[in-house]
Amino acid sequence: MKAFITGASSGMGRDMAKILSDMGYDLILVARRRDRLEQLKESLKTDVRIICADLSVESACFELYEQVRDENIDILINNAGLGVFGAFDMTDLQKELRMIDTNIRAVHILTKLFLKDFKAKDAGYIMNVASSAAFQPGPLLSSYYASKAYVLRLTEAIYEELRRSGSKVHICALCPGPVHTEFDAVADVKFSVKGLESRYVAEYALRMMFENKLVIVPGALMKCTRFFGRFLPEKQMLRIAYHMQKRKTGEK
Repeated sequence: MKAFITGASSGMGRDMAKILSDMGYDLILVARRRDRLEQLKESLKTDVRIICADLSVESACFELYEQVRDENIDILINNAGLGVFGAFDMTDLQKELRMIDTNIRAVHILTKLFLKDFKAKDAGYIMNVASSAAFQPGPLLSSYYASKAYVLRLTEAIYEELRRSGSKVHICALCPGPVHTEFDAVADVKFSVKGLESRYVAEYALRMMFENKLVIVPGALMKCTRFFGRFLPEKQMLRIAYHMQKRKTGEK
């Protein structure tokens, strides 16, 4: 058994690697920071291959797949991602494009390539890490929210295609709310609500994936938020979302 995880050097990716290794899975771990990957490798129980790659570069995604296509991978976890905070007309365009390339293009490319292999052998799991941000628009994190909506809707559509074809391949979207990871430091924000522990989210996500859940939402708060959000007018949701994002700066 073998799992392939992007964004594996920290946070949920790192914790999923530890959990899957404890379950007996050999691992292929991908991130930009080799030192972090080396440290993680030393702590794991199973065979581990590490690959340094910047998934914001399109060619790197294809090269990565070519390196591992013959490894008989059973699980693909598209976890790499980042965010850019600020008003849309003020944020750095190049940072946003890099985010879009990582959050959307890399997920799209790797999902398509691995899905073809999984369908050929009629087995495999794909987990695309989206976010609770995928359920609504997000003023001040507009591009990030939009990127995660893409991941969620793409995953849902593929799920239905697989179901109708009778395939045994399973795909799911992980949609957590705030999680204690490095995301807030990279995006230069502070979460306005208490985040879940990364280990808890990783354990819950993997358990639900193996139970063939489509949309995985850890934590009671995010489940309630998603449910009641369906009943609010769109403009009211936008006002609430802006207020929540503004609090991340420490301003009122």
